[in-house]
Amino acid sequence: MSFKDKVVIITGASSGIGRSTALQLAELGARLTITGRDEEKLESVADEIETVSGKKPLTVVAELREEAEVKNIIEATLQRYSAINVLVNNAATLELGGIEYTTMDQFDNVFNTNVRGTFQLTLLAVPYLIKTRGCIVNVSSINAIRSYPFSVAYNMSKAALDQMTRCLSVELAYRGVRVNSVNPGLIRTEFMKRGGLNNLAFTQALEFGKKNQPLGRLGEPDEVAKCIILLADDESFFINGVILPVDGGKVNCSS
Repeated sequence: MSFKDKVVIITGASSGIGRSTALQLAELGARLTITGRDEEKLESVADEIETVSGKKPLTVVAELREEAEVKNIIEATLQRYSAINVLVNNAATLELGGIEYTTMDQFDNVFNTNVRGTFQLTLLAVPYLIKTRGCIVNVSSINAIRSYPFSVAYNMSKAALDQMTRCLSVELAYRGVRVNSVNPGLIRTEFMKRGGLNNLAFTQALEFGKKNQPLGRLGEPDEVAKCIILLADDESFFINGVILPVDGGKVNCSS
């Protein structure tokens, strides 16, 4: 694969799957815009990218719930590179809680980030992706496919993102733009901890996940990143509208 001189925007790139995707794409020659909310972590990833590629990426500190900051991602990218070839919608937030314990503020926080902010960024990027016959890869979740308790708002938001993938893959295909999704299962990141689990509950959740995983282990961010890159690669030009579980077979497991 080669992404030489391809301009790629990756949201949520300061850690986990976004970070791994950025590092792998940098090694493949991509020109990167990486975004996140934590400036310190984002700059740390930028330094890693420069080490492996010799090129410093564009970093944009942005909160997807803020319209002006979402617009700035596109404007800054165009000012730096004058084009957009790939959009990786990876940024997301998690609020744990079932229907009896999820507040409307929590619901809005999840949907404003995972759905509304992602929709706005995609809306703004599409005219430039049409010009380059580029592609979009959405990072969804196995939670969009299977029903898990105590994360109802998050599950709903990822189901909405999957539907967005399907809709846009049909709408934009005739303009030469492909839209696909990866749906990770339990991956070794701190995403659930940021969603509110304390250290003990986080460790227990990971151990429980391993025991109920057909492959007997957690997934790694690098493994999801490889699937994102596969879908974004020009050689995958006939893959469109795919919802791809990256979960070690969990989606097909009855437990």
